[in-house]
Amino acid sequence: MDHSLAAMSPDAGLSNAGQAPPVRTGPRDPGDAWVEGAQGRFWGRFGAAGVLAYDPDKGVLLQHRAAWSHNGGTWGLPGGALHQGEDAVTGALREAHEEAAVPAKDVSILFTSVLDVGYWSYTTVVLLVRKPFDPVISDPESIELRWVPLSEVESNELHPGFAAAWPELRQRMLDLAEGGIARATGPGNNRQ
Repeated sequence: MDHSLAAMSPDAGLSNAGQAPPVRTGPRDPGDAWVEGAQGRFWGRFGAAGVLAYDPDKGVLLQHRAAWSHNGGTWGLPGGALHQGEDAVTGALREAHEEAAVPAKDVSILFTSVLDVGYWSYTTVVLLVRKPFDPVISDPESIELRWVPLSEVESNELHPGFAAAWPELRQRMLDLAEGGIARATGPGNNRQ
């Protein structure tokens, strides 16, 4: 789950409204904790990461965040706290699979974008969907998952961090599209 600055099925969307926060069973991961400093309070002791999945035919995959979550009720990216020793790309892909069933084998990394405040960082991993998939709500952290055309992303109430990052992310995606996204990533390129 993304409690951070940059956090995010079919076009009609899937719904998970009214679910309570998850009941924790077993030990928490040591990364599941808040960190605080001069820039504020952020989720993820070892940082956090999320996935911006882009399907040229559908748009970007957004997550409507559960009301009980940090900045609940806003739209962001599937993602969350990194595990100890986990790199940001691996963590983003893990979280996106856990929260939205994003299949790592059917996507290619276009680029990453990092917000680093010194004591905490958030990595947005921008993916090109190579084989279409329907996202699945697999935990109570989402109210809805929806593919949103690039031109309509800003019409949603966005998570504040994602709202701040979106203009630059969108422009980088448009620049790649002008140059031919498929050529930029090459066949089978799943990691950069």
